[in-house]
Amino acid sequence: MLRDGPARDGLIGRGLLTTLCVLALTAPAGRVRADALDGVLVVRSAYVNIDHGVFLLHARVDYPEGPAIRNALRDGITLAFDLDVRIERERRLWFNASIVELTLHRELSYHAVSDRYVVRDVRSGDQDTFATLDEALDSLGKVDAWPILVEPQLDGGSYTISVRAGVRRGQLPASLRALLFWTDDWARESEWYTWSLPV
Repeated sequence: MLRDGPARDGLIGRGLLTTLCVLALTAPAGRVRADALDGVLVVRSAYVNIDHGVFLLHARVDYPEGPAIRNALRDGITLAFDLDVRIERERRLWFNASIVELTLHRELSYHAVSDRYVVRDVRSGDQDTFATLDEALDSLGKVDAWPILVEPQLDGGSYTISVRAGVRRGQLPASLRALLFWTDDWARESEWYTWSLPV
């Protein structure tokens, strides 16, 4: 039991100060994660065309943008942008059969020396640079002629194709790993965009 007077007031004051410090440390991180992912994230359109038996995907995606994303990139955080593709054969009395599941992995970072935004294809290592964040996000939102399927993989029946976009925090610079150790990796995904596959 605490006594009345300065000793009790000191303990209460220290407890309140500790609580305020914890809130001050965690609240900005929570706001950054929420703000960075606010805004539109949607697959606007997607279709395939067939070229010599290869199904080529074309898609347009709107990714969220804002000051929090810009600040995170300028602080050295890499953002990962994924495009998931799922092709299924429809079955009437059972779950659909999965034929293909692919993900296009790309990363967005900021290069401080050149003052450019860098978009890199993780698989191929190919990269492009852009003067503005808007240009980089616009490039990330365009997928043209990505080969996702060849005709021999299809065996009659009806098929659906679904596309989903996602963005998440990627690599952290060493200086930020210690500061952000308490935060969870943040991520956001769009709804699936689904249509019948032309066969």
